[in-house]
Amino acid sequence: MKKVNPISGILVAAILVMASVGTITTITTIQSAHAQAASKKVFGVGGGVDDRKAPIATSGNNVYVTWWTNKSGDWEVMFKSSDNGGKTWSDKINLSNSNGTVSNNAEIAAAGSNVYITWWERNPTSNEPMLRVSNDYGKTFGEKIMLSNNATAAKQ
Repeated sequence: MKKVNPISGILVAAILVMASVGTITTITTIQSAHAQAASKKVFGVGGGVDDRKAPIATSGNNVYVTWWTNKSGDWEVMFKSSDNGGKTWSDKINLSNSNGTVSNNAEIAAAGSNVYITWWERNPTSNEPMLRVSNDYGKTFGEKIMLSNNATAAKQ
């Protein structure tokens, strides 16, 4: 008779792993092979617009989260912050604000008062990595930086 592991049938959707390096603390979403296969069936090709996540980063008592959404009819990267460990949250900030461009696959990191958010902006003729940086705990952000040429992106 074949022995069966009792947890082998459980689909682990995501495991949060906290990694600390010096003063930088980020939380990354890791999916099991089964969860990745299931998400591709539900959402389509991996890394696509519909592979939605909400990456999170912390620095001290500050918690930061970013995500992408199509609620406005245009894919945009959003951001919220908390300065009290997640008890209350700031208003939502649209970081990408790029009409006619798909903004998705956001990532986030934080160190001290600095918050760094990257994402991809895609349209029929380009596929560009973008960056916005806050030096005041996510209260305000500098201009979008197009990482492929290190230039400030034109305002939309």
